[in-house]
Amino acid sequence: MQLIDKLTVLADAAKYDVSCASSGAPKRSSKGKDGLGATNGMGICHSFTPDGRCVALLKILLTNFCLYDCQYCVNRRSSDVPRARFTPEEVVTLTLDFYRRNCISGLFLSSGIIRSADYTMEQLNRVAKLLREEHGFRGYIHLKTIPDADPLLIEEAGRYADRLSVNIELPTEASLIRLAPEKQVVTIKQAMHSIHQGEHQAREEKGSPRFAPAGQSTQMIVGADATDDSTILHTAQSLYGDFRLRRVYYSAFSPIPHSPNTVPFEAPPLLREHRLYQADFLMRGYGFAAGELLSGPGNLALDIDPKLAWALNNREHFPVDLNRAEPAMIARVPGIGVLSAQRLVSLRRQKRIRYEDLTRLRCALEKAKPFIVTQDYRPQLATRESLLLRQQLSETPRQMALW
Repeated sequence: MQLIDKLTVLADAAKYDVSCASSGAPKRSSKGKDGLGATNGMGICHSFTPDGRCVALLKILLTNFCLYDCQYCVNRRSSDVPRARFTPEEVVTLTLDFYRRNCISGLFLSSGIIRSADYTMEQLNRVAKLLREEHGFRGYIHLKTIPDADPLLIEEAGRYADRLSVNIELPTEASLIRLAPEKQVVTIKQAMHSIHQGEHQAREEKGSPRFAPAGQSTQMIVGADATDDSTILHTAQSLYGDFRLRRVYYSAFSPIPHSPNTVPFEAPPLLREHRLYQADFLMRGYGFAAGELLSGPGNLALDIDPKLAWALNNREHFPVDLNRAEPAMIARVPGIGVLSAQRLVSLRRQKRIRYEDLTRLRCALEKAKPFIVTQDYRPQLATRESLLLRQQLSETPRQMALW
């Protein structure tokens, strides 16, 4: 196959992996050195944003040949899709060519499993090693880690890559056994643990070599099985706590041609994926626990966001007096974010908070006003029924269609 034909196949095959967005890579510059490529202090985003903008990342598979037969995967062994395979040198050539044309800022490289997990990981590592050592590439590199690979190979990957990812794919062991029988939760978590240990050592031990400075991430597929959002969020919470993951990404299941009958023939609502991202953000940035967002089995509401849902289910905490409440509680008010809460706390050291102050801070007042008290404002119906509030604050069908 010509290189352009391989690129067509393997770029398309990589689109189902959303675990490539990242931040936190160290600042590197090629100025004054024989180097190529640079990253800024906050790292680089490497995915499609929710509004459809494409950010600069060469996102490809080394190959879509695969020994595994994961039922939800378009590249599974039994799939009849066109196949292709790059050599490590071809990936290096593509990366440098795209970079020199100012098309990309880095590389996200994954692969199907060929020959063995160790062989596949060796090939991925070779790409990163060639870029770093032979071509002085200082741009961003994200490598997909093969869970069953030798820990020494994962350690080597961490020395060359900015970020590593180990996709857990399904949130329960039972689903993994049923839909991806060649994969094991224990080996996936062992790989995550190895990466976490490498990060810790590089951070805590003076003189240790760099190791995946942008951390690790993972992906869970939503809607490939009957697992509900409560289970997905509890799994994410566990992964954040056990392995200090930077991000858990959620990918709505996409039905694929000639899908086996073990997976659905219809995709879940994309809004469900969006609500999971919102809930995940509340856990990472606002201190919510998974059990607070969903107190029992079930899925997140689609008509309202998870923060508003929590507020409506916990009316005893509201209205919140913005002149007295703790910052963490203010941040839990629908329509008020963490930054706005911090600004309100700083402002109230100088004066009493008034309703117009929220307008200047650009808080979402339509959502916030039933839940707050200021110096000059108190909701007229503080005890208004939650059902009525939900009807008034729920997103319209048109808004929901935009997600």
